Amino acid sequence: MNLLLFTDSDRFGENRITIQDRRLQHLLQVHRAKVGDQVRVGELGGLMGSGDILQLGNECAVLAIALDQPPPAKLPLSLVLALPRPKMLRRILRSVAEFGAQELHLINSYRVEKSYWQTPVLQVKTIREYLLQGLEQSRDTMLPQVRCHPRFKPFVEDHLPAMTEDRRALLAHPGDYPPCPRGVHGETLVVIGPEGGFIPYEVEKLREAGCEAVSLGPRILRVENALTSLLGRLF
Repeated sequence: MNLLLFTDSDRFGENRITIQDRRLQHLLQVHRAKVGDQVRVGELGGLMGSGDILQLGNECAVLAIALDQPPPAKLPLSLVLALPRPKMLRRILRSVAEFGAQELHLINSYRVEKSYWQTPVLQVKTIREYLLQGLEQSRDTMLPQVRCHPRFKPFVEDHLPAMTEDRRALLAHPGDYPPCPRGVHGETLVVIGPEGGFIPYEVEKLREAGCEAVSLGPRILRVENALTSLLGRLF
């Protein structure tokens, strides 16, 4: 945890916060903090700064805070991702927050197992927890937006065309396509399919909606590796 995140509910007074739950355990067990130490803090959705530990015990910690720094800028990036298996989804949620994507759209695909949509990982509280872990790692305070679209066709016909109007939209897909560009500028939308890739019908619908098919090379990558490879190339 490189940033201790807090919300308005943790505040008392103008510049004091009380920390409990797993954040307190992290201070005690990982940071091995003590009274008088200073840690990096950030208000969720707001500024970052420093926190001086005034009290520290097994029940709570009290910090005096000074906030004077904005969070890092978000990437000009929106992600559209075929829903991966739950174990991978956890890692991807953290990564999306770490890299600073603006939003993530989880969509259905022919090769997405129906059971994936029943995973507890998709509960709002659980999604938020993994995003918070990503923010804590990367020192950011702004949560990306996450939306779920369990039906493929309504998404690509009713939502995606508007999303591609004012930005470059790239569909990363195995095949004989131009190589993925490097160092793009401006708002960008990236679409990544499931482990086996989108089926031809889905590729065609995505292209009709304004997506440009690009290749990452001859190797077939896992979704999480495709994501990091794409972001490394684009930004």
